[in-house]
Amino acid sequence: MQQATNGVTLVSTQPPPTPWWRERWTWLLMAGPALAIVGCVITITLAFSNFADQAIADGGLKRGLVVEQHSGTQPTTQAR
Repeated sequence: MQQATNGVTLVSTQPPPTPWWRERWTWLLMAGPALAIVGCVITITLAFSNFADQAIADGGLKRGLVVEQHSGTQPTTQAR
């Protein structure tokens, strides 16, 4: 209850607001991005642990990040 300057008493009929961490919608809205982050971490971990050092099969030749099909002749180096 609050008392105004003119002597009128004001009555608040609303309950006091709850903190944000006690609201269900806050946690529901944060669950989607949190699950996406967990899935991303799991995917990156599996990618590095299972597929990091795979050999190139079928006569491929790796130059940097590019894998080219090997034609059977030795590649020549070019003078620049």
